[in-house]
Amino acid sequence: MRLIFQAVWAIPNILCAVAVAVTVAGVGAARAATDVTDLVRVLRIDDLAQALHEEGLAHGQSLDADMLEGRGGAHWAGQVARIYGVRRIATAIREALAEALAPGQLAACIAFFDSPLGQEILSLELAARVSMRDSATEAAARAAYQDLRGGDDARLVAVTRFVAVNDLIERNVAGAMSANFQFLRGMADGEMLGLDEGGILDQVWNAESETRDETESWLFAYLLMAYRPLAPEQLERYIAFSESPAGQALNAALFAGFDDLYQEVSLELGQRIAAAMKASDI
Repeated sequence: MRLIFQAVWAIPNILCAVAVAVTVAGVGAARAATDVTDLVRVLRIDDLAQALHEEGLAHGQSLDADMLEGRGGAHWAGQVARIYGVRRIATAIREALAEALAPGQLAACIAFFDSPLGQEILSLELAARVSMRDSATEAAARAAYQDLRGGDDARLVAVTRFVAVNDLIERNVAGAMSANFQFLRGMADGEMLGLDEGGILDQVWNAESETRDETESWLFAYLLMAYRPLAPEQLERYIAFSESPAGQALNAALFAGFDDLYQEVSLELGQRIAAAMKASDI
């Protein structure tokens, strides 16, 4: 593309230069859009969005039981389904990838995740995420992690490196705290929480240690279960990709997209739960 653009500027007719430059830019934009579409397909974002939608529905049921005494009914369920809409989730991820990844990074991500190993990893991650929705499975996975914690098990050492390379603890804790803040802010907006923003911040930060412990426990339980079928050298290849510029860019893009999405989702949930509580006089 650069050679074409330089050749155009060698032509005296400036109108020709502008016309062809616009055409080249359009081709570049179309190619970038195609690459993003390919990456979304390769990463199975639609499947991930469906899994996150189902997690959201389960979270909505928990909120109904804990805060609405189970009286939310079909109206509450419908609101939760809308807030955690599959298309909304998938679109947020796609937009984050399109905004953050350069063409070379897109190509490198597609090359890795479109490989047999990349597809196996994605399948394992999705399957483990779905399995962790079962309370007995989650408890067993957490117990398995506790048995290994502090030891020198080779798989635990590798997963610990993976977590560090991707900064998963800090990023997840920050995301969870931001989401909690927005949820409480939504409740305050709905006049069901007598705290200003300073009070909400204090409440969120007071729970930081608990949030961190919970994040670490769930994350390691999930990853150890997900990557158990991988051979050591396969996990090492995944870590190596995660350390690469493309892997780091992908990780940052996904977290940025999810952080923005879940702040919006949490604020809406807080507002809607407050409205439901007022309507039910709970």
